[in-house]
Amino acid sequence: MSKNISAVKKNQISLRNKCRNKSYKSAIKTITKKYILSLNNELNLNQSSDHILQLSVLYKKIDKAVSKGVLHKNNGSRKKSILAKAMKDLMSQNI
Repeated sequence: MSKNISAVKKNQISLRNKCRNKSYKSAIKTITKKYILSLNNELNLNQSSDHILQLSVLYKKIDKAVSKGVLHKNNGSRKKSILAKAMKDLMSQNI
């Protein structure tokens, strides 16, 4: 263990940021799994508005993580693209 004060402080900050980043990533993964399961389980067109609301909440979480620096910009865009494609596939199956 280092006795240098700046190294100790840097380690504390690193642990704090790691915990914060983990909570953002965990929330995104949880909401994504729930969204995908809801898409797979309910194939009604009446539920499409509910799916769109869930998608907007998920987009907001991803954008917040990108703005905080938890996720890279391209990683966030890729996640949103995959979710939009899943929604589009669901809509095309119901038509």
